[in-house]
Amino acid sequence: MANPIKTLVTAGGRIICLRCTAMSKRTKQQCRAPAVKTSRTNKCRFHGGRSTGPKSAEGKARIAASHIKYGTETIAIRIERSKSSLVLAKLEDIMHLTNMTNACRTKGRKPNGYRPIRNTEEAWLFMLGDALHRVKASKGRAK
Repeated sequence: MANPIKTLVTAGGRIICLRCTAMSKRTKQQCRAPAVKTSRTNKCRFHGGRSTGPKSAEGKARIAASHIKYGTETIAIRIERSKSSLVLAKLEDIMHLTNMTNACRTKGRKPNGYRPIRNTEEAWLFMLGDALHRVKASKGRAK
């Protein structure tokens, strides 16, 4: 990635201003808009040049407590999805181990904490562990 161009010449060469340093993910080119004068990060109005963030301790605490990451998803939602993906990957291993399917395996990276199930003993331990989890969870809800 090349160094960003610092200045922008506009109005037929009469105005020289700072250029937005944001880079496009798709084209890998620098934004062509002028940076906002009050921006400390040299960003234009479209890339957060006017944003100053929360100033008060109350505002900063509210942002920290929101737990929002990655757009509109919370960290808890991402962890839950990773856990369910882990269970599906292990069930896929069990299906291939017991010859329940001859389809090709799911492509792509495996979820965090994934360890392949390679024999029937590991499959039984996985299924019994899941069953014990369900029993403990149902007892906890009944109280």
